[in-house]
Amino acid sequence: MRLTMKERRSVSAVVAKRYQKATKKEKGTILGEYTQLTGYNRCYAAFLLRNHGRRMRINNNTVLVGDCRKRVKRTRDRTYDERVVRVLKRVWLIMGFICGKRLKPALKEVIPVLEKYKEIEVDKTVREKLSNISAATIDRVLASERKKRSLRHRARTKPGTLLKHQIPIRTFSEWDEQRPGFVEIDLVGHEGGDPSGDYIQTLDMTDVCTGWTETQAVKNKARVWVFEALKDIRKRLPFKLLGIDSDNGSEFINDHLYGYCEEEKITFTRARAYRKNDNCYVEQKNYSVVRRGVGYHRYDTPQQLRLLNRLYSRLRLYTNYFQPVMKLEEKIRVGSKVKKRYDQPRTPYQRVLEAPLVEKEKKKKLDQEYAKLNPAELRRQITTLQIKLRKLAAKENLKKRNHKQNYKNDKNQKDLEYISREATN
Repeated sequence: MRLTMKERRSVSAVVAKRYQKATKKEKGTILGEYTQLTGYNRCYAAFLLRNHGRRMRINNNTVLVGDCRKRVKRTRDRTYDERVVRVLKRVWLIMGFICGKRLKPALKEVIPVLEKYKEIEVDKTVREKLSNISAATIDRVLASERKKRSLRHRARTKPGTLLKHQIPIRTFSEWDEQRPGFVEIDLVGHEGGDPSGDYIQTLDMTDVCTGWTETQAVKNKARVWVFEALKDIRKRLPFKLLGIDSDNGSEFINDHLYGYCEEEKITFTRARAYRKNDNCYVEQKNYSVVRRGVGYHRYDTPQQLRLLNRLYSRLRLYTNYFQPVMKLEEKIRVGSKVKKRYDQPRTPYQRVLEAPLVEKEKKKKLDQEYAKLNPAELRRQITTLQIKLRKLAAKENLKKRNHKQNYKNDKNQKDLEYISREATN
């Protein structure tokens, strides 16, 4: 059992007195026992025991006494002072609380954009420090803020590990994961723990190569609504749709969608049954985009449907233009451990611009749209819509509870009247 720091200091104070009076041979034995107990390096342990209680005269009026129970106060100035932390925290909040590995490469691009819209003020010194800060230091500096905003409970849809696609259905061409246009699609249900009746579904489409994500809410799982949403999303994609990979749900595996893919020369594949990780890219976005964006409430009214799609119209811009993503490049098993190597974090927008097969006209259109966007304003709009959606969900839930209670009261009243009549007769 390892001792706490307070216990180590108490032990050091006791052992130091015995150590300083011991012979050279005895000191070696004491030192061995002390290092085994505290876990200290042997050289450092000898320094502590040797100097505890030692008196050092500085001048006629000042005498220093060594005490291993006291901590030496930090004398060096902090490199990343309050001004740097204030700007970093502001950027981190706007970027959606992403980790240091994703935030570090994004700082260089997002800070000038925020300065352009006067969301932050950064002087030369702070800018230089932010350009040199490491991902580990970002996580350490923001640790207390992250702890305040961490979720107490986590459940339901989670990101899956990356597995190689198994393709039982193939049409026209093979999958090419290094080229934009091959996407995975999935539905996310907003039943709020109550699967009865119809409720809103979100169609989530994620490009495997770039991570570009599009979402659209539909009123239920009916084939007609899913198909219409898929065609709407196709119009918004910044590249040509080349392939679709789905699960085995009837909302996707049907003659209507299959015939459409044949007509449009789109590769249509499906995952293995009961193998959710075959669609790992879209499953990860189900959590990071949909669930984090709209939560786990039940949504089933036309008003909620309109509000969800308003939210998704802002969320697509925020996610695709300002949220860096990392892609797995290599996975090596060494004994019982698996080592993973990821590429440099880049936004889906940047990955699309780097793709040589995307048309120049579409890249130019993306650049024009990006020049008009303010990530801080997008974040505020998203938060406002999220609050409205949450209040609307709470209001609808209250209505349903009151309706159930009224129905129960009416039923009890009818039962009492029936019993009364039977007793009278």
